[in-house]
Amino acid sequence: MTSRRHFIQSAASLAAMGAFPMAAFAQAIEQVKILYGFPAGSSGDSVARRVGEKLAGSAYTRNAAVVDNKPGAGGRIALEQLKSSPADGSVLALAQVSALANYPYIYSKLNYKPEDFAPVSIGAIMQHGLAIGPMVPASVKTVRDFVAWAKANPAQASYGSPGAGSTPHFLGALLGINTGTELRHVPYRGSVPGVTDAVAGQIAAMVTPHGDFIANAKAGKLRILATSGPKRSPYVPEVPTFAEQGFPELSTEEWFGFYAPARTPRNIIDAANAAINAALKDKMVIDSLSVVGLIPHGTTPEEMARWQEAESKAWGPLIKRIGFTAES
Repeated sequence: MTSRRHFIQSAASLAAMGAFPMAAFAQAIEQVKILYGFPAGSSGDSVARRVGEKLAGSAYTRNAAVVDNKPGAGGRIALEQLKSSPADGSVLALAQVSALANYPYIYSKLNYKPEDFAPVSIGAIMQHGLAIGPMVPASVKTVRDFVAWAKANPAQASYGSPGAGSTPHFLGALLGINTGTELRHVPYRGSVPGVTDAVAGQIAAMVTPHGDFIANAKAGKLRILATSGPKRSPYVPEVPTFAEQGFPELSTEEWFGFYAPARTPRNIIDAANAAINAALKDKMVIDSLSVVGLIPHGTTPEEMARWQEAESKAWGPLIKRIGFTAES
């Protein structure tokens, strides 16, 4: 799997954004709603809320955006609602890229297609992590230790994820396949309830954006064994990556992106893009996202579309290898 790399937006991209002056967007929208397909309190929810607050007073919208959480179905509910929303810039959705790049390989009856949405801007890049709770003994300190423990304790060998078909689900599945270990997958409606169960010893491990572990790890309630980035996370630099521990196939980064309905006029997309990119450079936003392990990263709509296509090409063959579908 090719890892997503951080790129500095090129001068050409900036020039392209500047080619659509805000004067072309004659009147700011009174109120924007941002749909988010997971519960409040998760790392992605922080992106929607912190960025949404900073949209106020921009050429795009007069007021801070309202975040509407639509948890369930791995984020699909929010995207289904966005598909039927007015294409006037009044409704956006923040979604993890896997909902657009991976789900078409998983759901034969998916109620939307990637082309139903217009990319606006990437919002933040995230690494995933594998963390264990009190069900697993303190002697387990590495991924290989966890695999050995799971093989010796098959009845307890479980891991949670934010939802079936999510990237964390597949990272856990690949770990099991590649090591010949039976790891029972427990899907949740977002990261927060799964992390709660891991802390309570209801499941052995959790794979999810590693920012959702940081507070509990610092409190000694969870132990983060690995992160999924190409290099160590700046937020938990003491934790080695999967690749460092001999699992390079689990090296990946994911991102949250802002989407609009596909029919949204380009001048509105550009106004939203400019406002979102400005918000992502705000120090308060940067500092808030660092708390949950996220790296703010704005793009042009075109760059976001290219990143999404790259994710789809990378994950398609792996999903077939895992053999998971919505019906499986």
